[in-house]
Amino acid sequence: MRAAREFDVIAYGASSFVGQILARYLAAHPAHQSLRWALAGRSEAKLQALRSTLSESARDIPILLADASDAEGLRALAARTRVLISTVGPYAIHGEPVLAACVETGTDYCDLTGETQWIARMLKGYESRAQQTGARIVHCCGFDSIPSDMGVWFLQNEARARFGHPLPRVKMRVRAAKGGFSGGTVASLLNVIEEAQRDPALRKQLGDPYLIAPPVANRPKRQPDVRGAVFDRDFAAWTAPFVMAAINTRVVQRSHALGKGAYGADFRYDEGVLTGRGLKGRLAATATALGLGGFMLASAFKPTRRLLQRFALPAPGEGPSPQQQTQGFFDLRFIGKDDAGHTLRAKVTGNRDPGYGFTGRMLGEAAACLAHDLADDTPGGFWTPSTLLGEKLLKRLRENAEMGFELID
Repeated sequence: MRAAREFDVIAYGASSFVGQILARYLAAHPAHQSLRWALAGRSEAKLQALRSTLSESARDIPILLADASDAEGLRALAARTRVLISTVGPYAIHGEPVLAACVETGTDYCDLTGETQWIARMLKGYESRAQQTGARIVHCCGFDSIPSDMGVWFLQNEARARFGHPLPRVKMRVRAAKGGFSGGTVASLLNVIEEAQRDPALRKQLGDPYLIAPPVANRPKRQPDVRGAVFDRDFAAWTAPFVMAAINTRVVQRSHALGKGAYGADFRYDEGVLTGRGLKGRLAATATALGLGGFMLASAFKPTRRLLQRFALPAPGEGPSPQQQTQGFFDLRFIGKDDAGHTLRAKVTGNRDPGYGFTGRMLGEAAACLAHDLADDTPGGFWTPSTLLGEKLLKRLRENAEMGFELID
């Protein structure tokens, strides 16, 4: 029984860049003072150093040791908690043993991966077993992909309330954002690129908008995709590709399919970045598209990839400073439409760095929601944030994480 376990939450990989942010959030936020949680990883010295920086009330938080190469030790760790959070990436390299331990022990699990190829492999290898053991597995509980997944879910719920049905065409556009990358995020992205370079079949899979979605009736064979500089009439502005669209759109399509076509027949969804109007907006969109394309091309070849890693990209353990995290923000805009002329707009906002100032908050609230807000008979399996946690997570994100979800004109 999960309720009888020693801990509510174990944060595994707590000394990682995001793990530290998560630990400080859980330790400092009043809403989590009653949470029974622990720090876990392979280095006791690093975990002790992290614990010494936490708020006074968390100085006695237990430290647990486990190595990702020790399957037995990971199973013992997972069996002690109701929920295990993993921040150990790249997940395609380090993530499977941790997830497998949770599946076998019926332990709920969440992470912040954005690696669709790894999620697809985990679905194939562990979904049926998780359904048997009752483990609830929720990937993508960070900036990719809670704002997109929960934003579409919020918009569609409001559409049902207003119009009596969901809206089959939805777009998300990044209106404004300020944030940085960590070495861990870069390592995960580069690993995906390396895998795709070695495996032509994987390159084809990565282009599938339904890669991680179960089959559902009446879905388009293709999905819209912002690939270059495009003028978007719905937003009256130029639009460029969004680097996280490749994961976010897949998660949204999985939510749609898990809900058995919850967003309507022929549901279409895409994401992009708004760059402004007129010639300036067009030039900015073109520059963004070319810059992203150039980065992907340079990352695809080992010599240029090494140059990027050495001179341009953060190393593992590096990322935005605490000051940069507090100075960041994001403002995402959604629009939903149907053929009858119904239109609904919404925005999702946060007042910190999206990837780090807010990812720790989102991950922490997802874990707390798993630990405390689900009925005991909630089925095991692989879920998305919106399909498993829905209204309960929305409430936590608004009240604890100070994340905005609202309709706009």
